[in-house]
This record gives sequence, structure tokens and C-alpha cells, in this order.
Amino acid sequence: MPETSAPGKLDLGHLMTEQVNPASANLDVLPTAEMLAVFNRQDQLVAQAVERELPHIALAVDAIADALRAGGRLFYIGAGTSGRLGVLDASECPPTFNVPPELVVGLIAGGDVALRSAVEGSEDSAQAGRDDLRAHGFSSADVLVGIAASGRTPYVLGAVAYATELGAVTVGVACSPAAPLSAAVRIPIEVLSGPEVVTGSTRLKAGTATKLVLNMLSTGAMVRLGYVYSNLMVNVQPTNEKLQDRAERIVMAISGLNRQEAAAALGASGRNVRLAIVMGKLGLTREQAAARLESCGGRIREAIG
Repeated sequence: MPETSAPGKLDLGHLMTEQVNPASANLDVLPTAEMLAVFNRQDQLVAQAVERELPHIALAVDAIADALRAGGRLFYIGAGTSGRLGVLDASECPPTFNVPPELVVGLIAGGDVALRSAVEGSEDSAQAGRDDLRAHGFSSADVLVGIAASGRTPYVLGAVAYATELGAVTVGVACSPAAPLSAAVRIPIEVLSGPEVVTGSTRLKAGTATKLVLNMLSTGAMVRLGYVYSNLMVNVQPTNEKLQDRAERIVMAISGLNRQEAAAALGASGRNVRLAIVMGKLGLTREQAAARLESCGGRIREAIG
């Protein structure tokens, strides 16, 4: 469907994310409890929309894991809410999985200032998307996840075109059907969560849908890489009291050590949870545990047999 109703005049009314939701008509005159019930009923549709895309999300998780295992990186790129969600997911990977901050990179149109303040017009430049990837040394070994609720953001499409030219794996996360972004990427993910409760406010259902997908992409890839044992974050960084407590409990749960022994193992391991687990479970020194983990590709389940 054309995006312009007259020469030079943009009309995006056909996009799912811009359509009026009849379920939230007269939202402004509803009693507060009824208004919130509308939000809640609409939010319940989001998880169902994500479920329909699980096969595509699985393809993306495996592609990301393969790239990271081979020394590549994961890039998120988007504008506005989409960009902020990508940056958020990237920023949470180092403390959760103890990976270097450059392994998962979040880029937003307009730069870091756009995380707090709108940078008008920044999303309209396809060249800016290319330039931002180039500035971060993006290569064919990396994976690019382009995020655009509308599926047509020029900044994101420019970045995807650049990544495609390099031969990199590209993934698209959109909330509109038959999106240009979906046609441009190798692995399209279209989460059709429907029109927003407040028309066009994609920080709502589309934002929630995007967050759910990004959670799966990064966490799923880290699980595949062995950074999770059972459902425990065995690569967590014990950088504060809460995380120290969590780390000790993880070591206890897997190795069978008591609290005091787990704390001692963590100290002897250099505060490395995976090493502490292998040391405690098998009675190895730090050096022996490190060698065993390395021989098993960092996967604890294999290391402890």
C-alpha cells in the first residue's frame, strides 16, 4: 500500500501501529478501573502474538548463538522506543551473563542523548544507520537485529542494507504486517500485537512485544552458549551484596556445598561462579577447573559430567 496520499505528503495511516483500536474507544471517559482493564485485556494479546512468531525467533536465536560462538557480536539498532529497548537489552547482558560490554551493542538514532530526550528527525536518515554501524566496526561476522514497530524506519533500513551488503546475518523485529523491514532481512520477526490502546503509541503493546522478543533473543543465545545451567545464571557477576548472595546460592545448588564452602569457593575462583561450581563439585583447583571448562567449551553440564 502506498505511504503517500499526495506528492510529498506522508500518510502512514495504513500501518497497524497507526490504526485506531475500537476496544479502547472512549478511553478518556471510562472510570479508572475500567480504563486499566482495557489496557490489561489488550496486553494479554501481546504474548499470543509473540507465540505465533516463535519459529522465527528460534531461527534468530540459533543464528546469534552461532555468530557469538565464532567470535562475532550482536547489534541492536532502532529509533525511539525501539532503539531504547535495544540499548536496554544490550546493557543488561554484561551483569547478567558476565560477557564483555562490546559483545552486545545497542545503537539508537540520535545517539545516547536520544535515550532520554527525543532527537527529532534522526530516524529519517538511512545514511545515519549505515554510518553508526560503520563507526562501531560492524562486520560480516556480526549479527544485526533491526527494530522498528512500524517496520519502515529509514535509519533501521539503512543499517540493514549496509549489513546485508557485508554479508552479515540480519534479523528484523516489526509489529506491522508485510513490513519493508521484514522483506529486507534474512530472518523476519513480525509480532502483530494489533492497534495500540492509545493510537500510534508504540511504547505500549508494540513496546511490550519488542521487549519480550529481545528477552528471548539475548537470553536464548546465552543459554545456547552455556551461560545458563538448568535455569540458573551461572555467569552472573557478584558485584554487589544481592548478586553475591545469588552467586553463593547458585554454587550451593549445583555443587552441593554449604554456604560457607560456597563463599570460600567463590573467593578462590576469583569470584567466577562457573569456576567455583566446577571446583566445588569436582574438588579441583582453580587452574584445573579452568582447563576442564575450556575443554568443554565453557559448558558446566559437560564439565561436571
